[in-house]
Amino acid sequence: MILREHYLEQIRPFYDSDLIKVITGIRRCGKSVIMQQVRDELKARSENIIYLEFEDRATRTTLPDADAVMKYIASNRQEGRCYILMDELQEIEGWEEVCQSLRLHGDSVFVTGSNAKLLSKEYVKSLSGRFVSFRIRPFIYRELLEYAKELGKAVTPIDYLVWGGFPKRLEFSGDALRRYLEDLNETIIYKDLIVRFKIRKEALFRSVADFILRSNARIVSINAIYKTVKQSMKCSENTIQKYLGYLEMAYAIDLLKQYSTKTKQELAFYKKCYDGDVSLNSLRCIDNRYDLDHNLENIVYNELIYMGYQLGVYVNGNHEIDFLAQKGNKKYYIQVAYSVVSEKAYQREFKAFENTDPLSQKILITNDELDYSTSVVRHIRFKDFLMMTNLDA
Repeated sequence: MILREHYLEQIRPFYDSDLIKVITGIRRCGKSVIMQQVRDELKARSENIIYLEFEDRATRTTLPDADAVMKYIASNRQEGRCYILMDELQEIEGWEEVCQSLRLHGDSVFVTGSNAKLLSKEYVKSLSGRFVSFRIRPFIYRELLEYAKELGKAVTPIDYLVWGGFPKRLEFSGDALRRYLEDLNETIIYKDLIVRFKIRKEALFRSVADFILRSNARIVSINAIYKTVKQSMKCSENTIQKYLGYLEMAYAIDLLKQYSTKTKQELAFYKKCYDGDVSLNSLRCIDNRYDLDHNLENIVYNELIYMGYQLGVYVNGNHEIDFLAQKGNKKYYIQVAYSVVSEKAYQREFKAFENTDPLSQKILITNDELDYSTSVVRHIRFKDFLMMTNLDA
């Protein structure tokens, strides 16, 4: 597996900190591998390391609760600071007490988890703010290329647009690839959510989840979802809002804030939805009619987040600009389209930039081969964007 230096360099400064290091992210995005890479680096400075994997049923059977975990650590540690790494610790009842107690004894604690409940209000209160969190995401394209090379395989931008960046999926192809991703999807939706939150209206939840995951790179509202779903199932807006919260907790979706030039403020009721990985959309497509247009925008979102940009949707009068990206004192207005070959698409995408800040860069990203740059707008081909480390590269 490749070394994910992008994340390690963020975690490394906290190796000896008394803050609890919380590594979160959607299932199978590579958290456990990063934890193992952290452990390997720590071995260079200490032998006083304990590593526990709570996804392993044998570990959960041997250490079923907080008391058992504390006793095990006390029996297996050495004197002095102990580096304690616990993978998927939220599977253990009272995990936050384990973290707090170990931290108070001067140990350096690392935990991973696939559910944002790891950082919910009740647990944040228990940890008293004594933590630092790192969200891990599926591979971006440059990471996919690196891992594919390690496996002796090839991966193209189109393959990435359809099947996304879950690391292990590169080990499969054809029917086996789809089977792996379908099983992963079922784990995220069923094990992480329906079972964990004891959702009784399973059919309704699956219907809402399918609708949302097919709606990536689109503006969504609770009311709009409600009007669609109620045509076939009895539901309420409160229930739908709760289900959306669950999907966010599992990192299945991100909801991006929308801003308006008219109100100069955040529009609270309308947000844009992006899937944690575009495969969650593709699995829900029929007859291989993949939603490449919206997946492309979703990919751009994931790549920009990886690059470290703060993002928002920008409503420019009657036009929507896909991203207002900011880093430091720089702002970028970014439009994304699969193609602007047609006159209608060309006019739509370029018109959105009218009357925006003249000092900020305007960028159009498409899958077109031709260069559509103008004196005002910089056109970046999608395949070139995927190899960039920042927007000024």
